[in-house]
Amino acid sequence: MRIYLDNCCFNRPFDDQSQLRIRLECEAKLKIQEDIRSGLHQLIWSYILDYENSKNPFQERVEQIARWRAYSEVDIEEDAEIVDIATQVSQYGVKKMDSLHLACAIKAKADYFLTTDDEIMKKDILIQGIRIIDPIGFIKEVLL
Repeated sequence: MRIYLDNCCFNRPFDDQSQLRIRLECEAKLKIQEDIRSGLHQLIWSYILDYENSKNPFQERVEQIARWRAYSEVDIEEDAEIVDIATQVSQYGVKKMDSLHLACAIKAKADYFLTTDDEIMKKDILIQGIRIIDPIGFIKEVLL
C-alpha cells in the first residue's frame, strides 16, 4: 500500500491533544507510522513536504518530521508533470500548496493521501486516481 501523509498529518502529534478528534487522529497516525516502519505500507515523500516542513517555526518539530524521509520508498521532486497535475487539481478549489502535495502523491501512484484537513478531504470525490482520507478513516478502511 503506497501512502502519502501531508504536512498537517505529520504535525498532528504536536497539536492540542485535549480535543478528542485530534487525539484520535494522532493515535491513528502513530499506528500508521508504526506500520510504515514495519514495512506494511510504503511511504511517499516529496520536495513539497521538505519545503513546507522547513517553514515550521519549531525546530524540534522540523527535525522529528524530517526523520520520516528516511522511511520513504519514493521521493518525488518537482518537474513539469507535477506542476501540470497541481494546476488541474487546483481547478477544484484546492489551495496551491495542497495541490502540489496531491500532485506528488498522484505522480507517485499513491493509493491513499492522508490528511487531517477537512477542506482537502471534501475533494475526495472530485479528484480521480487517489483516495483522500484522514488517518482514522484509513485505519477503518484498510486495517480493520
